[in-house]
Amino acid sequence: MNRRFFSQLLTLGAGLFAARSTGATDTNDRAELTDPAHSAAPSNLPVTVSDFVAQAAARLPRASFEYVTTGSEDEVTLRDNVKAFRRIRVLPPLLHGVSTTDLSTTVLGQKISMPVLLAPVAALRMLHPQGVLASARAAARANTICAASSSALNGVEEIAQASDGPKWLQLYVPRRRDVAQRLVARAEAAGFSAIVVTVDLGERKDADLRNRFTVPKDMLLKHLRDIGYTHLTDQSSHIELIEFNAAAWDISLNMDFFKWLRGMTTLPILLKGVLSADAARQAVDLGLNGIVVSNHGGRRLDGMPASIDVLSDVAQAVDGEIEILMDGGIRRGGDVMKALALGAKAVMIGRPQAWALAAGGEAGVIRVLDILRDELTNAMIASGCSSVESVNSSLLRT
Repeated sequence: MNRRFFSQLLTLGAGLFAARSTGATDTNDRAELTDPAHSAAPSNLPVTVSDFVAQAAARLPRASFEYVTTGSEDEVTLRDNVKAFRRIRVLPPLLHGVSTTDLSTTVLGQKISMPVLLAPVAALRMLHPQGVLASARAAARANTICAASSSALNGVEEIAQASDGPKWLQLYVPRRRDVAQRLVARAEAAGFSAIVVTVDLGERKDADLRNRFTVPKDMLLKHLRDIGYTHLTDQSSHIELIEFNAAAWDISLNMDFFKWLRGMTTLPILLKGVLSADAARQAVDLGLNGIVVSNHGGRRLDGMPASIDVLSDVAQAVDGEIEILMDGGIRRGGDVMKALALGAKAVMIGRPQAWALAAGGEAGVIRVLDILRDELTNAMIASGCSSVESVNSSLLRT
């Protein structure tokens, strides 16, 4: 066991993960890491991503937990995202041992400590009072990138001020182009270093319908005003805000939109939602800077393929012309290595981030990143990989 990981076990008391999501602040999270009065049995300390799930369930209202955790309709894609990684076997080469490995890499020119980014997740403020602000701080402390959702329920300026670390803005596109243009300009002025456009839109989840999941009125009003719909006031009823929100977004994006966006910002643009070689080539032809291979975590259209199952075909189609990231089903550091071997530059974690945030705020997100870091380190050393550049498909059997 290396010294860094051992010191984490000594200082990261599990009492942190008993904080109530309605009252814990990021300051309190950090205090509980070092205050012995808050420590609890070591068995409560999460050691895998899955350990966070029960802790998140215990702290969140059922509707909020199931909003994060469940998938669309029969959840075939949700389950397959995880199972697909288990179908891939690793066959390390003999007589190719290494004693250390370098996890650092660069994504869109930004050097990061490991090939794991925080994926954009909506409504994070409903999971913890600090929401995406805590995630941004955790990413900065882990020296990686936080891709913040424009629907995280905090404004772009708030997110930018949360930390000095690199941040991307994931854009759900307002139907009004003037609002969209101002939002992108604000993100650029605030210091965001890339725009991620999600195109796999249209969510229908049985659990959300049964639970009648809604964003609270105060959060929804703030969110819409933060986006740029500043004419909305406290006088609007909750149902009026819900109806306005339902009509406020453009769910029929096409190539013309990306040409428009490319003409109004110098920031790198990534297309999120790619699942085929043809879609990947479209992104290249549009002059985009990167793609995210993603089925939106199985939350959109059930029956789509697992992200990892199409990653190799997408990588072959792109042939190194733009950078490839992927999300969906990452639960272990070994999953990260498999994604790298099949052509991803890095992966993004959504549900693991959300569960960890609900369980422990900023320190929870740091913990889940550390778990993946240590598991990836172990997988790469066991596979004879001294750096992420040395990970390749020869390690895998499908």
